[in-house]
Amino acid sequence: MLNHSVLRIFILGLIVFSFSCKEKQTIDEVTANCSNLDRNSLSNAEKIDAIEAINAPLTLAGKPKSIPDGMVYVPGGETTIGSESGMANEQPIFTTEVQPFYMDTHPVTVGEFRKFVEATGYITFSDSIGDGIVFDFEQANWIIKPDINWEYPMGKEVGKVPDNHPVTLLTYKDVTRYLEWVGKRLPTEIEWEHAARGLSNRNDIYAWGNTLKVDGEFMTNTWDGSFPTSNLVNDGYLTTAPVGKFGVNDLGLTDMGGNVWEWTSSWYRSYSERDQPFTITKQSEKVLRGGSFMCHSSYCHGYRVSARSNTPPDNNMFHIGFRGVKAIP
Repeated sequence: MLNHSVLRIFILGLIVFSFSCKEKQTIDEVTANCSNLDRNSLSNAEKIDAIEAINAPLTLAGKPKSIPDGMVYVPGGETTIGSESGMANEQPIFTTEVQPFYMDTHPVTVGEFRKFVEATGYITFSDSIGDGIVFDFEQANWIIKPDINWEYPMGKEVGKVPDNHPVTLLTYKDVTRYLEWVGKRLPTEIEWEHAARGLSNRNDIYAWGNTLKVDGEFMTNTWDGSFPTSNLVNDGYLTTAPVGKFGVNDLGLTDMGGNVWEWTSSWYRSYSERDQPFTITKQSEKVLRGGSFMCHSSYCHGYRVSARSNTPPDNNMFHIGFRGVKAIP
């Protein structure tokens, strides 16, 4: 068990430090990267038009009259995935078709998951192995902490996490068992990014816009300070925040950046290989989306709509949650 846990924390370390700071580029730079255009031959208006054409606004035409409680309607259509101005694993950008679907407004909460456990007697991976992966803020280091689970992600000495916070410390198997129980599934990473981009302004850096603050208010729960030694907590939360507390996109989705990373059903691989056959091995990992309260733009700008991360399916960490989607009949 110890060897397995050591392997999990080693892999987590690779994930956390895999992102580097990526500042927003100028209109000229983004146009040149995303469209492969001769930027010197275009006016500023033409450059902006070229960028906007990459992700045309969606429409709510055909929206069902009845939508499941706690979910929003995500229209389908052609969508562009990735970013030429982001990290290497967000390239090359590509266009694909997405069918409409329903998506949970926010990540699944502790209270929602508790109903599943009480109804089924389900035992999570954390409960069965007796430990999980958390960040020790005093030591400024990742540790394997014993006796933690989805109710006590920081330990019983800290207390239960509130019911309205996203549930964490769950593996891929744990979250899929819950979603099967409620008649949902995990989104693919393409569905996730498509939804995060919203209806209009689909080239914004974040699900809510292009800045971390709007009118002086934080739009996301992330690391605020100097990682890993100082989190100023100016956004109000050292770890998870109540779902729906921060920025919402124009589809009505909250927490699509920061708070917790979110599991997707997709296996991690390069976009350049996405149409090639894929063989699942013991080393294969699942894609995570959305960033978390542990992210900062200087090392982990994971709360951008195009940002990707990855982890083994059996990793149980205190900054990963999930949300469900449902197909439209």
